Amino acid sequence: MKKISILGSTGSIGTQALEVIAQFPEKFEVSALGAGRNIELLSEQIEKFHPRIVAVENEEFAEKLKAITPPGQTEIVYGEQGYTEIATIPEAGMVISSMVGSSGLKPTFAAISAGKTVGLANKESLVVAGQILIEEAKKSGSRILPIDSEHSAIFQALNGSDPNEVSKLIITASGGPFRETPADQLENVTVESALNHPTWKMGNKITIDSSTLINKGFEVIEARWLFDIQVESISVWIHPQSIVHSMVEFIDGSMLSQLSIPDMKIPIAYALSYPERLPLKKAEANPLDYSLLSFEEVDYKKFRGLGLAFDAIKEGGTMPAVLNAANEIAVFEFLNKKINYTDIIKIVEKVMELHKRKDIFSIEDSLIADKWARSEAKSLIN
Repeated sequence: MKKISILGSTGSIGTQALEVIAQFPEKFEVSALGAGRNIELLSEQIEKFHPRIVAVENEEFAEKLKAITPPGQTEIVYGEQGYTEIATIPEAGMVISSMVGSSGLKPTFAAISAGKTVGLANKESLVVAGQILIEEAKKSGSRILPIDSEHSAIFQALNGSDPNEVSKLIITASGGPFRETPADQLENVTVESALNHPTWKMGNKITIDSSTLINKGFEVIEARWLFDIQVESISVWIHPQSIVHSMVEFIDGSMLSQLSIPDMKIPIAYALSYPERLPLKKAEANPLDYSLLSFEEVDYKKFRGLGLAFDAIKEGGTMPAVLNAANEIAVFEFLNKKINYTDIIKIVEKVMELHKRKDIFSIEDSLIADKWARSEAKSLIN
């Protein structure tokens, strides 16, 4: 019986992970759950999975949760300390890290430091402090298993291959809702249209990031650290059907890929059960689903955010943390209809221009750069 702790249990990845776990009660047990403010859904999860402990954002939400949860059933903690407790709970051998944004960095680092197997969906952790987390995993013996469909695909295609035989990693992108929209028409994009992703159902923040393609930039940075490969050997291809989730090109010209319908339960299940595979409830593969697979080059002038991510990882140090923090603030303000869609990347680019890159030696160094970038982004918006 594998015991699981989930950081971000009420989000898109967290809820789907629980759906997979519920299909295999003989294999998995939920020990701990961490959520933010959605205490109604968290209360339902407590009733169904009976975790020993749960964490929420702050004391106010902890008190609200206590009021609707049977006493004595589940311990309720909160805040940064609470999330760390969830991430390091002794009985859980695996932690699913699926909190949104850089808020997941500290608890993910704590899980890695504790030697847990980490199913990583919080890509921002590796964007902000990838080198620190990978070095910590080597020290503690923690294993990081990718949950993002793209990185899971690369992980499966590599299948223990000699790194010296790898020529290139190719990350695919659907192109989002504006793949065919002329660049000069993006100024008038609404929140509603930006959230209308053509192939994936995700949370609001990651859906906006997918529409600007900056999310693919985050995935490039994540791949650089997960697979220990230089950014010059990573490419992004547009693949509108979202069937080929990524590819690995080897030095002899061979290419391996992982294909499936766009369903996040597949990479989630693979991380949960690795190295085994689970018999998921699914429709039988149909040749019509795979009859037309097409690929396109990225328009880097139109999707400037992806280029900024490549710039950030090439500069290294604090620059990726600044990229991520500025983007989080800009996306938040766009979702609140305070800025235009095209302002998101303009703000990110300006904050990066203002930043003086520094080396990173600790999580705290990353967080200092994160705090600075958030302040600068807010100042630009105001």
